[in-house]
Amino acid sequence: MKRIKDTCDCRIIHDEKVEEARQRALDDTATDELCQTFKALGDPSRLKILWALNHQEMCVCDIAAFLGITESAVSHQLRLLRTLRLVKNRRAGTILYYRLADDHVSQLVSIALEHIQE
Repeated sequence: MKRIKDTCDCRIIHDEKVEEARQRALDDTATDELCQTFKALGDPSRLKILWALNHQEMCVCDIAAFLGITESAVSHQLRLLRTLRLVKNRRAGTILYYRLADDHVSQLVSIALEHIQE
């Protein structure tokens, strides 16, 4: 089987393409936030939490039972997800319920799943 190289065979710089890429480049803040979001999605427990919340609102106890880990471990993961604005919570008496922050989070997880299933 022939191996395909990941580099060009010539050294020609296409200045207009380089300039266009520079103009469209993300600023450092957006780059960092995007990296943090994808890093969060790279953790199996956090991804399972997001997938579960994609279908219904759940409390910490239910998420812990679902994952088979402690409530403390779930709270730690949820704190990070909330900091990244991937989940929101609401209190009902003594129970704290979590849900996805918005449709973008649902779409992000669903599209990634779709991509790997192609």
